[in-house]
Amino acid sequence: QVHLVESGGGSVQAGGSLRLSCVASGDRDNRRYMGWVRQAPGKRREGVAAIDSAGGTTYAESVKGRFTISRDNNKNTLYLQMNSLKPEDTAMYYCAADHTISPLWAPNRVNYWGQGTQVTVSS
Repeated sequence: QVHLVESGGGSVQAGGSLRLSCVASGDRDNRRYMGWVRQAPGKRREGVAAIDSAGGTTYAESVKGRFTISRDNNKNTLYLQMNSLKPEDTAMYYCAADHTISPLWAPNRVNYWGQGTQVTVSS
């Protein structure tokens, strides 16, 4: 079992920055793949970024060059640094984890989820 708790969301103006954090606990093997998934009202769930246990990262095209995902395995914490935020980044952001599935490529199949943190970007 894996428990994920996000923090760091908020409201910013376009061009601003936010840093999301996700503290993880539980079975480390079930956290080999971790990532961030977002969902805006009326829209489908979208993988944003993912990182594997070796530190390999992947990003959605819409956030490449603006967002950076990282993990501190000693602190059991996942981060998402979001720069140059746009109004279209507004969504609920969820931390997600799985043993074999990347949250970026298959966000609907990931087994473990946090409760979410809201990010709102105004123009």
